Amino acid sequence: MDRILTLALLAQCATAQVRDKLRYVDPLIGTSNGGNVFAGASLPFGMAKAVADTNSGSNQGGFTTDGSNITGFSSMHDSGTGGSPSLGLFPLFPFASCANDTVDGCTFPKKSRSVSFTNESVKATPGYFALQLQSGVMAEMTAAQHTSLFRFSFSTTNSARPVIILDLTDLSDSRQDNASISVDAGSGRMTGEARFEPSFGQGNYVAYFCADFRGGSIRDNGIFVNSRGSADVKDLTISRSINGYPLPGGAFIRFTDSTPVLARVGLSLISSEQACQLAESEIPNFDFSGTQSAAVDSWREKMSPIDVSTRGVNKSALTNFYSGIYRTMINPQNYTGVNPVVDSNTIYFDSYYCIWDLFRSHTPFLIIFDTPAVIQMVQGLLTLYKVQGWLPDCHMSLNKGYTQGGSNADVIMSDAYLKIKSSDIDWSLVYEAVQKDAEEEPYDWCCQGRGGLDSWKSLNYIPVQDFDYKGFGTMTRSISRTLEYSYNDFCISQIAGGLGNTGDKEKYQRTSEYWSNLFKADQTSLLLNSTTDTGFVGFFQPKYLNQTWGFQDPLTCSNIDTGNSVCSLQNTAGETFESSIWEYSFYVPHDQARLITTFGGPRTFVRRLDYLHDQKITYIGNEPAFLTVFQYHYAGRPALSAKRAHFYVPTFFSPTNGGLPGNDDSGTMGAFLAFTMMGLNPVPGQDVYLITPPFFESVSITSPVSGKKATIRNVGFDPSYQAIYIQRATLDGRNYTRNWIDHSFFLEGKELVLYLGRNESSWGTHTRDLPPSLSEYQF
Repeated sequence: MDRILTLALLAQCATAQVRDKLRYVDPLIGTSNGGNVFAGASLPFGMAKAVADTNSGSNQGGFTTDGSNITGFSSMHDSGTGGSPSLGLFPLFPFASCANDTVDGCTFPKKSRSVSFTNESVKATPGYFALQLQSGVMAEMTAAQHTSLFRFSFSTTNSARPVIILDLTDLSDSRQDNASISVDAGSGRMTGEARFEPSFGQGNYVAYFCADFRGGSIRDNGIFVNSRGSADVKDLTISRSINGYPLPGGAFIRFTDSTPVLARVGLSLISSEQACQLAESEIPNFDFSGTQSAAVDSWREKMSPIDVSTRGVNKSALTNFYSGIYRTMINPQNYTGVNPVVDSNTIYFDSYYCIWDLFRSHTPFLIIFDTPAVIQMVQGLLTLYKVQGWLPDCHMSLNKGYTQGGSNADVIMSDAYLKIKSSDIDWSLVYEAVQKDAEEEPYDWCCQGRGGLDSWKSLNYIPVQDFDYKGFGTMTRSISRTLEYSYNDFCISQIAGGLGNTGDKEKYQRTSEYWSNLFKADQTSLLLNSTTDTGFVGFFQPKYLNQTWGFQDPLTCSNIDTGNSVCSLQNTAGETFESSIWEYSFYVPHDQARLITTFGGPRTFVRRLDYLHDQKITYIGNEPAFLTVFQYHYAGRPALSAKRAHFYVPTFFSPTNGGLPGNDDSGTMGAFLAFTMMGLNPVPGQDVYLITPPFFESVSITSPVSGKKATIRNVGFDPSYQAIYIQRATLDGRNYTRNWIDHSFFLEGKELVLYLGRNESSWGTHTRDLPPSLSEYQF
């Protein structure tokens, strides 16, 4: 009977799949309400990312839909990041005309020239972005790997002699030292360079450009400084700033009539000459439609491995799902061959922004969906290790970014090792790098490695107000660092064991239990500004060098903390990073069995999880919340994980401009959404996926490694999502009671069939069915 049902379902779903997945990709999702998503034209993991930039206070992705004005059209961006705006280098700005038809009639400075746009004109699809300015200029853009192509069309009624400028700024106005630009009198080609600061890290970087124009006849060209321009001067070197603000400067080109103008901008981190060569090779004939078509083909190919049944599913669900997947392939960015760090044959990726976010869902998703890209990313991380001496926790614009917690590249390496094991990766070098994280403290652990390792090794925890003279970083986050270092060590043990190093495996398993040294069994928790007890005892607390306890309210930095607590990398921050002790209390991914026992057993564990979610202590817009949605699995209550998933997705995610609950964080939020709707949640660093019913009748993924198709099917699928509880399951036709699967499911093309009902069942609830844990379950 099961076989008959499955065959019938297969026949039904075969006619109800998405034919063109790009129809359901909306790049504008997350362009307001703090999503900070890049909405423009790009190739998957491409360097060139063309979009309109606004003067919004939340323009980290360049374009926003919050009513802000347009300041330019630039060719490099990150996506979904927090902190200061990133990149947005060398923006172009088109004028339909200038006052009195003179150069000085143009408003050159970025802060003064901004102009509104018509909302209904905005169009964003994979590989294409367009809008119309209130000045009448229509701006369209597409991109190749290192080259952007813009098309500016001018209203014949409002403009007779258009002007396009290119200025030497970025989104953050971070230009350093002197910058230069030259314009060729005959062709109008503009070349130049400038030095900028990364948005969330140390140091600086130099970027280069090469801009060419095709279309209207050139009237003249020249350079501008501040609010004045001259066609007599063709070269400019401009100083850093006046009173902290970069002095406006750049070049202009004027045209004799309103013929549409194509502007091609090549990019390089090595030289303007290379930028020109790349532009000429990638878009030799200024073919806008051809470039756009090639970009669309790239995206269509990237989206091809996954198929879902559309029966009973509305457009909103499909758009949420496929747009989330799309956003996982904007960052990181492939800078191989265009960076000054290594030779052109060495893989180099950047905009790992930040691994503290990426390891939780982004990289695990790509391991399934685009394994070759992850292999290159791991190779790129090893490149950074060889050049800089350490794996990064965050890295952008050729520079080290700030470390937020542990050495979480260790988690990515463990995840990749357990699931990929490609011979294209030097796993002995991987192990050397992650072991160095655990054993050697860098001088500047603010941006790499770990701090406080002397205390870690002698006290077996990171103390509050640690004495650390060997390295320097922000002496905060002692609790979250202890918890993250513990899990980092477990991930190292996984690699050690796989490589046959039994001694190191056992060593790092022992150190992975150091989390327990900050658990204060008698610590209570009152509601903030209240005498009401939450009813739970036992929380992590800071501990001093002399092994006496400090105190931090377990609800500080939680979603319900309204006291303006300092929770990030400030030197006045507390002992947890961007989250509360309440939430971090669940962050022991490798030993949930021991944590459950520590909390008093599975019933208390479930009540704690319920309290965390029901009282809104956690917020799904921040990555530490992700795993807590599904941790009911470890207490034998997978149905409650499904219930939480079906609350969070429709409540916090929508296919609208403001449809994300927080920063997309380089596609991490999009990956979490995709995983949740697929009915799987990864436990990063382990070969474990927790099972819940997909939001579709079926989901199929073709492995990029084996070419085999893995499928999850819901029998009794209910489009109203009332029947969301697994009653029983089969794997390749055999009864399956575990509430988790491993990566072989994808590599071997297995089929998981879930039989659904409206009530919680006993499926996946027995101890033998629970996910792996370092300790034995005691229930």
